Amino acid sequence: MRYCLIAFSFLIFQFAKGQCKTFKIAANGDTLNCTDINGYKQGKWTLHVDPLRGNPGFEEEGVFKNDKKEGVWRNFNLMGDIMAVETYRWGLKNGKSQYFTINGIEREEYWRASNPNKAFDTIEVADPLIPNKYERIIVKVDGNSLKHGVWKYYNPMYGTVTHTEKWVLDNLQGDEPSALPKSVDPSMPDSLLGVNPKPATKPKPKEVEDFEKKNKGKKVKVRDGKTGN
Repeated sequence: MRYCLIAFSFLIFQFAKGQCKTFKIAANGDTLNCTDINGYKQGKWTLHVDPLRGNPGFEEEGVFKNDKKEGVWRNFNLMGDIMAVETYRWGLKNGKSQYFTINGIEREEYWRASNPNKAFDTIEVADPLIPNKYERIIVKVDGNSLKHGVWKYYNPMYGTVTHTEKWVLDNLQGDEPSALPKSVDPSMPDSLLGVNPKPATKPKPKEVEDFEKKNKGKKVKVRDGKTGN
């Protein structure tokens, strides 16, 4: 049995070595800091940054997928205290991120990432003016995350919320909620945005156009059925 475990561990080691150009093996046997043959970071990583020019050092751990952060990443100070928990997709912040001081949570943020391989992204968002109503919005992808959701700020000593902000697609909502931004994609029909299209203008008969051209600028009396002067 012992020899079987040794052989199995050796096979895992060889597989990791074959997939990664450079890597580390953790004390528990996990493969860390894998760089593939294309130079892309893959899988579980731990990063260490030393203090520099007054900026504190830190360590962070999470998963890379094709050189981009993916999923939950945790950031620690060099004393081992948790300082941030961030969520990523396509290397961009997506969903909930939390930030801490030594005394406790300081703020909570929400972000919306879009697929950077697409020029436009279609999403559904709650209408701030009409409860329980959702609108489809097409936004232009510019390679950045959008603030989207309720941000909370805390008193770290007591863990109580001091104030909140509501963001909709990077637009801060005030006490009076604003309407949703209109789609930036000109190919999107207005019916998807909940806007009734304007009725088409009926063309005038040729005889009416000729009459209007002939009498343009003149005072023309129109018979309306009234009697008297």
